[in-house]
Amino acid sequence: MPVLSFAALSVKPAALALFETYIVAVDPSYLRPALKAIILALLPCLEEESTEEFDRTLHILAALKDALGGERQNKTSYGDASGAQYFWQCMFLASITSTSRRPGALSYLSRKLPLLGHSLDVKSFESPHNGDPSLSAGWNGLNTAIDAVASPEPGLLIRCFCAGLCDEQILTQRGFLDLLVTHLPLHSVVLQNKVVGEDLERLISAAASVVSRRDMSLNRRLWSWFLGPDLGAESNSGTVITPGQEGFAHQTRYFEKYGLKPLVRMMLHAIDENSNDPFERARPLRISLSLMDRWEVGGLVVPQIFLPAMRSVWQYQNLVISSDSVAEVLRSSNMFFDGVESAMIWTAIITVIKHAFDLQDNDHQAALDELKLVFFMVTTFNIREEEMLMVHMPITSLVILLRVKVLVRVVFRQGSCHDHSDFVILALKIVNRLLDLVPLRAFLPDPASEAQTKPSEHDDDSFQDNDITSKIDRFYTLNQGNVDFEGQPLSPKKIAETLLENILEVVGSMLQDGSSATYNEIDVAVASFSFIIRKTPASEQPDRSAFSSALLGDSPGDNPNQQDHLQFPLTAGKVSVLEIVSSTPSSRTWLPESFVRQIIPKLVMELWLSLSPSRPKYNVEAVRCIWRLQTISSDSKLIESTISTLLMSHNTEDEKNLIDGEDARRFATMWIHSPTTSTVAQSRRSSLVRGGNEGGIEFSAVSDLSFLERPLLLLLDVLALPRNNVVDFVTEWLQSLPSINIIMSMLIDRLSGVSSVLLLQRVNSDKLDTIHDLPLDQSNDSELCLYYLQLIMCLMEYSPNNVWPALSATSASKEHDGNHSSNATTLARICLSLLQRRFAGSDKSNAADVRLNQAALSLLKQFLEGPSSPLLVDLQIEELLLDELVFSVELAQCSLQGPLMEIILLAIKLRLSSQEYAGIVKRHRPMSRDTTKGSASLSISTDGDDRKTPRTPRPAITVMPPKLLHCLIIGLTSRKNRLVLVEWIEFLGACLPLYGDHIFQILIPLVECFCNTLGAAFKSVQSTFGKPQEEDTDNFEPTLGLLLNGLEQSLATAHDRLMTDEIGSTPVKSPEQQQQSFFGTMVSGVFASETNRARTTTANNRLTVLLCFKDAVRVCFTIWSWGDYGTNSPLQDNAASASFNYTILRLRNRTRRIFEHLFAAEALECLETLIELWLSLTKEVKTARPATVFDLLHVLEGSRPKNAIPAIFNAIYSRTNPTALDPVRKSTLTSNLLDISLAAFLVAYTKSLDDDAMDEIWNDCMTFLKDVLANPMPHRQTLPKLLEFTAVLGEKVDNTNFGEQRKMRRELGDLFVRLLTATLTIRPVGFSLENPSTVNQDKLNTDPVSTRASLDNRNLNGSDSLVYVLAVIAPTLSKVLVDADRIASVCLTVSAQVIGPTFRSRSFPENISQRMLDLMIALASIPEAAKAWKKDVAEAFNDAKFFSTSLSLAQNGWLPIIRQWSLADKERMPELLARLTIPTSAGIMFGVGANSARLEADRKAQLNLRRIAFLILSAANDTFVVNMTALQEKLVDLLNTTAASSPSSTTRAEIYMLIRALLLKTSAHHLASMWPTINAELYDAISSVFPDQTTRESLNVTSLLQACKLLDTLLTLELDDFQMQEWLFITDTTEAVYRSTGSKSVAMVDELAEELDSGAGASHFINASLTNAPQGEKRRPLLTAKVTTGVAKEEMMEKVLRPFFRQLSIYTFESTYSMEAPDWKACLDDLMADLFDDSTLM
Repeated sequence: MPVLSFAALSVKPAALALFETYIVAVDPSYLRPALKAIILALLPCLEEESTEEFDRTLHILAALKDALGGERQNKTSYGDASGAQYFWQCMFLASITSTSRRPGALSYLSRKLPLLGHSLDVKSFESPHNGDPSLSAGWNGLNTAIDAVASPEPGLLIRCFCAGLCDEQILTQRGFLDLLVTHLPLHSVVLQNKVVGEDLERLISAAASVVSRRDMSLNRRLWSWFLGPDLGAESNSGTVITPGQEGFAHQTRYFEKYGLKPLVRMMLHAIDENSNDPFERARPLRISLSLMDRWEVGGLVVPQIFLPAMRSVWQYQNLVISSDSVAEVLRSSNMFFDGVESAMIWTAIITVIKHAFDLQDNDHQAALDELKLVFFMVTTFNIREEEMLMVHMPITSLVILLRVKVLVRVVFRQGSCHDHSDFVILALKIVNRLLDLVPLRAFLPDPASEAQTKPSEHDDDSFQDNDITSKIDRFYTLNQGNVDFEGQPLSPKKIAETLLENILEVVGSMLQDGSSATYNEIDVAVASFSFIIRKTPASEQPDRSAFSSALLGDSPGDNPNQQDHLQFPLTAGKVSVLEIVSSTPSSRTWLPESFVRQIIPKLVMELWLSLSPSRPKYNVEAVRCIWRLQTISSDSKLIESTISTLLMSHNTEDEKNLIDGEDARRFATMWIHSPTTSTVAQSRRSSLVRGGNEGGIEFSAVSDLSFLERPLLLLLDVLALPRNNVVDFVTEWLQSLPSINIIMSMLIDRLSGVSSVLLLQRVNSDKLDTIHDLPLDQSNDSELCLYYLQLIMCLMEYSPNNVWPALSATSASKEHDGNHSSNATTLARICLSLLQRRFAGSDKSNAADVRLNQAALSLLKQFLEGPSSPLLVDLQIEELLLDELVFSVELAQCSLQGPLMEIILLAIKLRLSSQEYAGIVKRHRPMSRDTTKGSASLSISTDGDDRKTPRTPRPAITVMPPKLLHCLIIGLTSRKNRLVLVEWIEFLGACLPLYGDHIFQILIPLVECFCNTLGAAFKSVQSTFGKPQEEDTDNFEPTLGLLLNGLEQSLATAHDRLMTDEIGSTPVKSPEQQQQSFFGTMVSGVFASETNRARTTTANNRLTVLLCFKDAVRVCFTIWSWGDYGTNSPLQDNAASASFNYTILRLRNRTRRIFEHLFAAEALECLETLIELWLSLTKEVKTARPATVFDLLHVLEGSRPKNAIPAIFNAIYSRTNPTALDPVRKSTLTSNLLDISLAAFLVAYTKSLDDDAMDEIWNDCMTFLKDVLANPMPHRQTLPKLLEFTAVLGEKVDNTNFGEQRKMRRELGDLFVRLLTATLTIRPVGFSLENPSTVNQDKLNTDPVSTRASLDNRNLNGSDSLVYVLAVIAPTLSKVLVDADRIASVCLTVSAQVIGPTFRSRSFPENISQRMLDLMIALASIPEAAKAWKKDVAEAFNDAKFFSTSLSLAQNGWLPIIRQWSLADKERMPELLARLTIPTSAGIMFGVGANSARLEADRKAQLNLRRIAFLILSAANDTFVVNMTALQEKLVDLLNTTAASSPSSTTRAEIYMLIRALLLKTSAHHLASMWPTINAELYDAISSVFPDQTTRESLNVTSLLQACKLLDTLLTLELDDFQMQEWLFITDTTEAVYRSTGSKSVAMVDELAEELDSGAGASHFINASLTNAPQGEKRRPLLTAKVTTGVAKEEMMEKVLRPFFRQLSIYTFESTYSMEAPDWKACLDDLMADLFDDSTLM
C-alpha cells in the first residue's frame, strides 16, 4: 500500500498499472472495506499536477467510484449508502485522518467535488424574512452528485474542510479556503438546510481561525466566503473585486443573513469555554480583532460579542492565575478594545450600567458584578480617545448620578443603606474614574456646536430627569452613540449643570441627619463632588438650599439616639465638602461669611463628640478635621471660642471653672494628636536619643496653636480646684505629656508680657473672681501675673518630670534676640523683678501684691531646692485600710483609691527603719547569667557602686499583710477603676520590694493575674478595630501599657531578689577549682557568668521566676505579633486606619522594650520560649507566620546573632551533653524542647540572618562544630540538621568577603566532611528510614507526656531525615566544598553509605522513598558525582525487583533519573540488547530442569524487555534511533518463540509493551521498516482468539490483552502508515455506523466480536460495555489500566476483551468524527502502569 509514497519515478507507473489491472477489477463488495486504504495509497500521486501519474490516478479513482456506483442500484434506504456516497465518505475520512496525504485529497476535491452552491438571487436575501425560496428550491433540485457528497449526512464533509482549514501548511489552508469560496459558499443549501448548527459553527470556527496567521492571502479568501459572490457574477478565484456602494450593501446583507448568527454563536461558545490557558482565553479576542479588518463583518459581530468578551477577561483576571498569564490575556484584550469604535464601547457600558441598577433590588450580587465589570473596563483599558473624553464620559457619569440619586434618595432615608453600600460606592468610583479623565474643556460651550443646535434644544433648563434620560437612551439606542448623526444629546453646559445638581443632591442625602451612610460612601461621594465642582465652569450656580440644610442639619444634642461614632462619617464628609468648596474660585458665592460662622461651630461640636478617648476609633481623624476647619475660617477666634464654650458648658452660677471629665479627656486627645504638638514631641524624643538638648527644642510652632491657648488655660484652671476625677486626669495627662514644653513656653511668654507692663507702671487691683473674662488692661495685670505664676507652680507640682526638662530648654521669647537663656532662667529673672517692684513704689502693698510676691518666692524656693523628698506618714491601720481599699474598688470610688494607697504604703513602710528600707530599694540587681555586660536592666535602676561587690541580703519584713495580695489582684483586674490604674501600678511597685524573700510566694498568682488581664484587654483592643460602627467600648490601649509596666516591675523585683540570693548563698570558686571543658571556652565573654546552681530553695525560686518569665514572653509575643501576621479581628473600617496604625505602633514599641529587658535578664530561657512559639506556629499552616519569631529576634538588641546563636548552642548542649557544659550556661529545661527541634530552629534562624552577620557568629559556630565532632555520640539525633546548618553557613559565607576566605572555606569543608562521616557512622541510613520510632527512646521513657508532645515537632518538614537533608544540601556542595576532589569524595561516601545500602536492601524497592530519589536527582546534577550515582542507578535498574516500584514513584522519581543516566552513558541500550538471547529449544525436553530453565529465561527476557521499554520512555524522542536496526532484529527473533522454546512465547506481552514505547517516542518515518512485523504480529495475535482457530498457537490472556492495547494505541495515535492497514482490523469507514442491510464486516475485530457474541454462553455479557470514553478534548485509548484493574485473568475475556472487540470500530469512528487530538500523555501513563505491574511477570 505505501509504495507510492516512497516509490521512484520508474516504479510509480508499474504500481499504478497494478491498480488499473487488478484492484479496479475486484468485485465492489470486496473493495468497500479497503476503499479508504486504497484511496490513501493513491493520494500521494495527486500532490504534483505536472506529473504523468496525476491523470492516471484520477482515472483510477474515477474507476473505483464507478465500480462502487454500480454495486447497488436498487437500494434507497438511509442506511444503504450508494457507491458514490460511500466513495466520498471514504475520501473525506482519508483527508481527515492523514495529514501527509491531505494535499493529494485537496487536489482531487478541487477537480471532482461538485459545486454545492446554487445560483444566488439578490432578492432572496434582501427579504426581511428568514425563509429563502431558493434554498428550498435548491434542496429539492439537488442533483445526484451533490446528494452523493452530502449523504447519508454531511458531517464528514464539514470535518474534511475543518481539518484542511486547521492544517499547519498555509498552502493547504489556502486551497481549502478556495474550495469554500467556489464549491461550498455560505448560502449553500447544504450548509443552510442539511448541516446541523454545531457543525456549521465548527466550520466557521475553523475558517475564522486562519486570521491568526495574519496572512493577507488567507484573509482575502475568508472575506470572499463571508461576504458572498459579487453582484455581477460569482467569482471562482480567491481575490476580492472592489464593489461600489450597492456592492457593499449587498455583501453586508449577505453576511448578515447567512453567516452572522453561526459566527456569533461560535465566538460566544469560544468565549464561554472559560479555559485557564491564556492563549485559549485570548484566541476569541484575537480572532475578533482580525475580523474588524472588514467592517462588513466586524461591525456586525463585535457589538454582539463585546460584552461577553470583556466579561470573560474580567473573570479570568479574578482567578488565581499567574501574573504572566493574566498579562497575556490583557495584552490581547487591550488590542481588541482599542480596535472597537468608541460609540460601540460606550453603548455597551451604558447598557450594563442600566442593567445593573435594574437588578439592584432583585439580585444585589449580580448587579454588583455588572458594576465591577464596568469598573474593570474603565480602569484597565485605554479610554482616553477624544470622543470618549468629550462626549461619552460626561454622559456616562450623568447617567450613573441620575440613577444613584434615586437610589440614595430612597435608601438612605429608610436606613437600609448597608445592603446597597458596596453598590453605591462602586458606582461613584466609576464616576470618579471618568471625571478624573475628563478635561475642563469638555464642559465649556462650543460655539460651532451651539450654532448648529436646533432652537428648541437651547432651552434645556426645563428638562426633567426623565427627559434627560430619554434623550440619552435615544442617543445610545437609535444612534448607537454616534455623534455624526444628530450630535450630542445634551449641551456641555446642560451636562455640567445637571452633574452638579445631582451630585449636590446625592451628597446632601448622605450628609443629612439621620442618614445611615457609611464613611466609605461619603468619602467617594465627596470625591465625586470635588471632581465636578472643580471641572464645571463657574457660571450661574444651581439652587443650594437643600445642600445647605443638609450641612447644617440639627445639632448633636437634638438627637440623643444618634451615636457620635455613627455621626463622625457624616461630619467628616461635611468638612471635606467645605474644604473643597473653599478652595474654588467661587468660594465666596458658595460660602458666605454668615454661613461659615453658622456651620463651623456646629461641625466643631459634632467633631468634639468623636474625641472621646473611651472611643478611640476616630480620634486622629477628628483632630485632623478640626485643623482643616481652622484653615477654612477667616476668623481665627471662631474655633477657639467654640471649643472654650464646649469646655465650659457645664458651668453654673454657683460653680465656676467647672469642666466635665469627658470634655477634659477630649481636649487632651485633641492636643496629643494635633500636628504641631506631635511634631514637637517627636523632636524632643529624637533630641534625647541623640544625647542632649543642644540648646533645647524650638517653640516656633506655638503660634500655630493659638486657637487652643484659651481652652488650654481653662483646662489648667481645674488644678486649683479640690481634688476630683478631672483634677486627677489633668494631672496624669500632664505627667505623660511629651509636649509640655509648648505649654511652658506659652505661659512664660504671657507672664513676660504682663510683667513688663507692671515694671513700667504699678497699678493696684482688687481680687477678681474670673480672670479669663477680663481684658488685659492696667487694672488686672497683677492678678494676671499671679494667675500665671500659680499655673506654673501647679505644673511643677503635678508634672515635675516633664516640667524640669522644659524649664531647661531655650526660652522662645528670647530666641529672636539671640539670647539662648533657659526658661528657668527667664522665670527666675521675672520673679526677681517682681520682688524688686515691691520696693519700687509706696511702702504699703495691697493684698494682690502680697499674694503675687508670695507666689514668686515660692517659685524661687522650688528652683533652689529642687524636688522634695517623699514624706513619711506614721500610720498603724494598714489592715483596715486594705479592707477599705477593696471596698472602694468594688464601689468604683476612684477618687478614694489614690489617697488610700498612699496611706497604706506609708503605713507599711513605717514598720521598717529608714536604713533597712533604703537598703531594699537601692540594692543592686546583679546581671543575669545569660546577658552581656552593659545590657539594659529590667526597668529598675541600679547603683553603679553596688556592681562591684555583691551584698548580703538584708533582713526583709517578717510578715506582710495577708490581704495585700488579694487586694492587689482585685485592684488590677477590676474594670471599674481603669482611671486610677496608674496609681495601682505605682502602689504595686512600691510594695514589691517590701516582700523580700516572700516575693516568690506571690509571684505566680500575681503574674497570672497580669497575663489574664492583659489577654482580656488585648482582645478588647482587637474588637475595637474589628468591625465598622463597633459598639461603644472602653479604651483598653492605655490599660495595656499600664499592665505591662506592672508585669515588668513584678518580674524585675523578683529577679533582683533571686540574683541577690544566688550570689549571697553560693561561694565563688577559685580559678584552680573551676574545671575547664572544650565547650566552656566557647563564646568567651558573651554571656556573663556569676554562680553555679544554688541550694534547693534557691533552685525552686529560680524555677518560679523562669516560669513567670515564660508566661510574660508568651503574652508579650501575642501583642507584638498582632500587626505582623494577622489577627482574629482584622481592621475592616478604612476610616480608622490612622488610629489603628497608631495603636499598633504604641503596643509594639512597648512590648519590644519589655522583650529587651527580659532578654537582658534571662536570654536563654526567653529564647527557648520563643522557640516553643515558633514550633507551635509551624503547625498552624493556614494563618500563622513562623517567621514572626525571627522578625522579633532581629529587632531586639539582646537577641543579636552574636548572642542568640551561642544561646541556641547552650540549649542544645543542655539536652545532649549537659555535663560538658559550664553550669552557668545550662538551661533549666523548663521548655518541652528536644534537641532535634532546637537544631531545626537553628537552621531556620541561620537562614533568616543577613549574610553580613556571619562575621559575628563565625568563631562561635566553628567552636561548636569542633566540640560536637570531639564527642558526636550525644548529638547523634541532631547530626543531620547540623549538616544542613553547616551547608547554610557555606552558602552565606560564599556571599561575603570578610576574613581569610580560603582558610575559612577549608576549615568549613573539613568540618563538613568530618560531620558527614560521624553522621553516617553513628546514625546509618537504615536506622532513620526503617525504624524512625526508635528516635530518642531513652528520653521517651523518662518523660512520656511532655517529651512525646515535643517529639511530634521533630518531624517538621521531614527535617530529621538524613536523606532529606542530604537532598537539600547536595546542590550547595560546591559552596561548602570548594575542591572538586573533596566534592567527589563526599558524593562517593553518600553513595557507598546511603544510596548503595538502600538499593541493596532486602526490602528494595519498598524502602525507596521520593526523598531518596530526590537525592539521586540532586547528585546527578553534580559533575563530580558522575561515577558514584551512575553505578548506583545501574544496580537498581538491573535489580529484578525494580518493576515492583509504585507507579507514582516511577513517574516522578525514576523517570528523570533514568533519563539523566541514559544521557550520561550512551552504551545502555546496546548492553540491554545484548542480554536478549535468541530463542532455542530446551536441551532437556522433559523434567523439572527444563521447566525451571525456561521460566528463568522467560523472566530474564521479560525484565530486559521492560528495561528497554522504560529506557525508551525516559529518554527524549528519537534518542535511540541509532539502535533501531539491532532492536528490530531482536524483536523479530523473540516473536518467533513458541511455548516450548527458551525463552518462550510468554514474553509476547513485554514485546507489545516495547512496541508501544517505540510508537510513543519514535518519529513515524523511523518506524517504516517495522510496520510489516507489527501488522503481521497483530494479525496473528487477534486470529488466535477465534474459537475455530487451530493452526496458530493461542496466546495467554496477558499477551492477548497487551496485543489489544497495542492495536488500541495505534488507532488512538492515528499514524499515517498504519491507516492503510487498519481496515484489516476494524471498519474504518462510515459502515462502522451506517452499515448496509445484510452486509457483513470483513474487519478481523468485527468478525471476532460477532463470533464471540454468537458463541455458547455469550448472552451473559452480551450487553457489557467499556466506560472509558474520553471526558475531555483529547482522544484516549479505550483499554486503560482503569478498565482492567481488579478484573481476574479468567474473566478478562468476558468482561474486558469482548466489549472491547464489539466497541472498537464505532469508538474509533466517533473519535475521528469528533476530530479529537490524540492524548499522548494518557497513552504514556497507561504504558507506565503496565510496565510496573509486577503481577504479570513470571
